[in-house]
Amino acid sequence: MDHRDDTTLRVLSTSDLAGIDIGLSDVLDTVEQAYRTLAAGRSDNPRKLTVKPTDGHSVSYAMLGRDGVREVVAVKTSYKHGLHESRDRQHYYTTLTLYDDVTGLPVAMMDCGRIGSLRTPAVSALLARECASPDARTALVIGTGTQGRLALPFLLTALPKLERLLLAGTHPDGIAAVRARLTRYFPGREPELVTDLRRAAGEADLIVATAGGHTAAAVEADWLRPGALGILVGHGLAPSTLHRADRVIATSEAQMRVTGTDLADADGALPAVDAELPAVLSGAAPGRTAPGQRIFAYNSGLVVTDIALGHRFAQLAAAQGLGTEVALWR
Repeated sequence: MDHRDDTTLRVLSTSDLAGIDIGLSDVLDTVEQAYRTLAAGRSDNPRKLTVKPTDGHSVSYAMLGRDGVREVVAVKTSYKHGLHESRDRQHYYTTLTLYDDVTGLPVAMMDCGRIGSLRTPAVSALLARECASPDARTALVIGTGTQGRLALPFLLTALPKLERLLLAGTHPDGIAAVRARLTRYFPGREPELVTDLRRAAGEADLIVATAGGHTAAAVEADWLRPGALGILVGHGLAPSTLHRADRVIATSEAQMRVTGTDLADADGALPAVDAELPAVLSGAAPGRTAPGQRIFAYNSGLVVTDIALGHRFAQLAAAQGLGTEVALWR
C-alpha cells in the first residue's frame, strides 16, 4: 500500500467500505489465516479492556493486537450507548486503526462495522465446518439482525452440502434482508421461516444463535438431536445447551468467561472449554471427537481477526483510491 508520510492517515468511512466487493471465500480465508497465525504463536491478542457504568446504560471495549503474518499492529475500539433502549434508539460506534510494523507508518483508520458484520458469521462458519457432524444437512439461524443476515451465505460457503436452511425471526425487515443476502450469494436458495422453535431445533444439525438481548427465543438442551452443534453469537441458546453439552469449543475461553456470564449456573460457574478454535483450525485439537456429541460453541471476536480483515479492506481500498487522507499529525 502507498504510505505517503508519517503525518497523514487514510480514513475509510462506512460508505468507502460499503463500495468494496469482497468474496465470502476471501473473508473465510483471511479470518482462518489470522487464527492459524495466532495458534502458531506469531500473533498477539491480549484480553480486551471493558468499561461499563453501574446502571448498565452503555458498554465500551478497547482491544490491541498484532498480526505476525501481515506485520500489522492495530487498536479497535467499540462503544454502545442505550443498552436499555430498543435497537433503533441505541448508538453504536466501532473503529479500527492499523499501523505497519515494518515501516512504522500508519495504514488506515476505518469504521469497523462492516468488518464485524463479515468476521462474525465467518467465524461461525469455521466453527460449523470443524465441529458439525459430517452428515449435517439442516441449519437453523436464530435472529435476523446484523449478525444473522450473512450467517446462511457463510454457512453454505463452508458447508456446501447443507440442504435445509431454517430461519427463526420476527422482524419483517430483518427476514427480508436475510432472504435478499441469501439470494445475492446463492440464487435459488430460500430459507424456511419457522414458527415452532422447539421443533425446528430438534430437526437442525447445527444452530447459529444471533438474536438480540431482548429475544424470547431460548433453545434448551433437551430440544437438540444427538450430534447437534449449537453456536452462540448473541442470544437464542439457553444456558442448558452449554452446561449439558458433551463438548465445549470457544474462540477464546478467557473471553467467554468475561462476556458469557449470563450463561453461568446458580453458583456463577461456567464449564471448562475443551478446545479453542485456533487450536482446532491448526490441527492441535479436534473439533468433534464422536458422531453423537452435542457440541456447544461460543463465538466471541478476537481482535486478530479484525486486524487481518481490516488490513485486507485497507489493501482493496488503497488499490481503488478510496478514503480521505487526513493530516492528523501535522
